[in-house]
Amino acid sequence: MNDVVGGTGPCVALLELASIAAGYEVVDGLLKEADVRVLVAEAVSPGKFVILFTGQVEDVSSALRRGSELAADVLIDSLFIPNIEPTLLDLIGGAAPDASQLDAVGILETFSVASTIRAADIASKAASLRLISIELARGIGGKSFVTFTGPIGDVEEGIERGAADASDAGLLVRRVVIPNPHDGLAEVLAP
Repeated sequence: MNDVVGGTGPCVALLELASIAAGYEVVDGLLKEADVRVLVAEAVSPGKFVILFTGQVEDVSSALRRGSELAADVLIDSLFIPNIEPTLLDLIGGAAPDASQLDAVGILETFSVASTIRAADIASKAASLRLISIELARGIGGKSFVTFTGPIGDVEEGIERGAADASDAGLLVRRVVIPNPHDGLAEVLAP
């Protein structure tokens, strides 16, 4: 987990819905549409449903299209990343956060799961950063956030690029760069 991010990874897509019941219907529909593997399908705060799935680009694209059609009026946000940063995918999958050896710290907070993942992927590919953690709408009112560490210039660059994407979508809550974090911050970031 100490590897610098920025490589290429698997194709993923995400649908974020305003209905839990519709979420299960959409999961069924996208699985029937194409050969994809569901990585996450769960209810999150406040009563939303998130579906993250992977597969070949054509299959993921087809399943995303079908899922979006089925979600219709309950679709909050979606994303399609043909080569997601693998470390980011590991954190989404539940890998333990790593806040040891902090350099500068960057935090991106958004109003949706999809916008945080998209911003995190953009930030991680824009600069030499190490992902610390990602929190996706579980118990935080539907908001999500991601934290990084790295040299101050890289953190500023990555955070700026990721924040620009979330801001363009009207989903940025806040971006923070902490140039010289206190040693105690590591314990707080990765309890």
